[in-house]
Amino acid sequence: MAHRLKQAICNEAFQEWEFAAACRAIKKAGYEGIEIAPFTLCEDPAQVPAARRGELREIMAGEGLIFAGLHWLMVAPKGLHVTTPDTALREKSWLHIRNLIDLCADLGPNGVMVFGSPLQRATTGGSTREEATHRYADGLAGVAPHARSRGVTILIEALPKGQCDVVQTLEEAVSIVKRLDSPAIRTMFDSHNAVDEAEPHAVLVDRFYDYIRHVHVNEMDGKHCGQGGYDFKPVLEALLRRGYAGWVSLEAFDFSFGAERIAGESLRYLEGEIAKIHI
Repeated sequence: MAHRLKQAICNEAFQEWEFAAACRAIKKAGYEGIEIAPFTLCEDPAQVPAARRGELREIMAGEGLIFAGLHWLMVAPKGLHVTTPDTALREKSWLHIRNLIDLCADLGPNGVMVFGSPLQRATTGGSTREEATHRYADGLAGVAPHARSRGVTILIEALPKGQCDVVQTLEEAVSIVKRLDSPAIRTMFDSHNAVDEAEPHAVLVDRFYDYIRHVHVNEMDGKHCGQGGYDFKPVLEALLRRGYAGWVSLEAFDFSFGAERIAGESLRYLEGEIAKIHI
């Protein structure tokens, strides 16, 4: 197989670990990249000092890992919301996103920011779905020039109905990407969060491939890959066939198996599935 997929893992499973030890374990498991949830760094991740940013970057490089980007952008600090009709809170929340753009750029080049954050973008304060979606798109338009200047790409993540009512399908995400028409705003695919999509996931990935810059893999119940019945081969085959150059990143939600087991078992399972694909 001529083309290969780059695999990363989100650092949430290693949240209680010292950062260098987590990087060492991730590299030992066989991953090339690390994706960071900002709330694992401190209570207000936008305020991570410049010296610490440089230290984190050096640790990743020293352990042989590439920084893939950020996800879970709005868990900390608490109380933020990007679609609220409260103008002051909304502006404060988008300033947080702008500051995270700087954090992302400072941690490594070409990083992505996966914008899921269901609780912080869903309708609130009496807003309709249309009003909230409009504010979300406006906010993205406002930070897009800064993201582009820092070499960061913000990714609109479609979320299922049970999590959020703002941007629920990949098609909706792509419609905003097209409307904003900025290279700094794109979308991504998450196997777990695509549960409500009506079409096969591989069909969606192929149709919207030109707008997808990142892929999250996980089982439909949130466990790590290989612990459920999700068939990853069609999506992986679509990515391989199209020469996908972005990251395939594990984002598990069930950490009960332990960080090292999650990392190792998932990667071995996906590598085994990829080996079955013939293009």
